[in-house]
Amino acid sequence: MMGNITQEQVLQALQDVYDPEIPFNVVDLGLIYGIEINDKKVKVKMTLTAVGCPMSYFLVEIVRDTIKEKIPEVEDVEVELVFDPPWTPDRMKPEVRKLLGL
Repeated sequence: MMGNITQEQVLQALQDVYDPEIPFNVVDLGLIYGIEINDKKVKVKMTLTAVGCPMSYFLVEIVRDTIKEKIPEVEDVEVELVFDPPWTPDRMKPEVRKLLGL
């Protein structure tokens, strides 16, 4: 059995979640704004590449399910969508921006 759940574990799990519009994971795109861990509960603050993204509910569900699947110690996951500050390509990892020609 593992010890405490870490932000690194959550970020590692989320590297398997891809944005539906840009073919990179939500971590590399800079969509994860914050992770709070309280015992076995994880709260993720994230944003979307576009405010009106029709896939937002779907993406939230995938984030929630992926954390639970990859980190069995997690009992509850809350995903909060935030749009302040708004996402810009500057939040992407530099190597992703380079691959996209930005």
